[in-house]
Amino acid sequence: MAYIRIQDLDFRYGQEFILKDMSLDLEQGEFLALLGPSGCGKSTLLRLLAGLLFPQKGRISIAGRPVSGPGLDRAVVFQDYSLFPWMHCRDNVALALEQAGIGKTRRDRAAQAEEYLALVNLPGVGDKLPGELSGGMRQRIAIARALAQNAPILLMDEPFGALDEITRAHQQALFLNLWHSGGAQRKTVLFITHDVEEALLLSGRIILLGAPPQGIARDLTVDLPYPRSHRRLLDNPRFTALRNDLLDALSRVVLACLEGQKEAPYEA
Repeated sequence: MAYIRIQDLDFRYGQEFILKDMSLDLEQGEFLALLGPSGCGKSTLLRLLAGLLFPQKGRISIAGRPVSGPGLDRAVVFQDYSLFPWMHCRDNVALALEQAGIGKTRRDRAAQAEEYLALVNLPGVGDKLPGELSGGMRQRIAIARALAQNAPILLMDEPFGALDEITRAHQQALFLNLWHSGGAQRKTVLFITHDVEEALLLSGRIILLGAPPQGIARDLTVDLPYPRSHRRLLDNPRFTALRNDLLDALSRVVLACLEGQKEAPYEA
């Protein structure tokens, strides 16, 4: 049985279907990227897996157990950071450690939180409030918090979207190395992105969602060897072929959304 299983799932806002009769399996330790235009249901699917939304039909299970709400087995990175604005950055990260039962004392958790802040290249910001930082820095705090939770499943909604190009490349390389070096304890990742090259760099499989309620328009295995880097991929003709194929498929999906489709009632 698949580690994460989505079976015959329907989800709609009002009378508008976002996802209909959708089925998808993820294996333990798999890195899956979700691509698709705005409104196709990417963020909705992530929220369903997180237990923050519930389908009108169908079933979502993890390791054979139905998803009935949020759980410590799933860490989530949202587009809007979701940090507690009144808590210092160190405490935002330490709270995830406390919730996961990591660290014996408050001092232990504070020290570990500083390590996670350094991991995302933000040493020395522990005493700052989120509002004192740029959007890209706040996003990295949210990533540090998710990593600190040490959950077996990571659900990430465009986690690098707010970062400048150089910082984004650094965080991609860091995250890819963390995931690839996980071995038998490798995390299962669902990663939303609008960037075809980012999806090919990071993931082992890419799901392209079509115009609602089409669901899955393309299920692509990324047969590029690990370890990966931007330079290795740019020199690989297979990467070029996959990129061109995905860009063509994505263009067709976007055109389908524009031609006679109603605007989605929710930006997903």
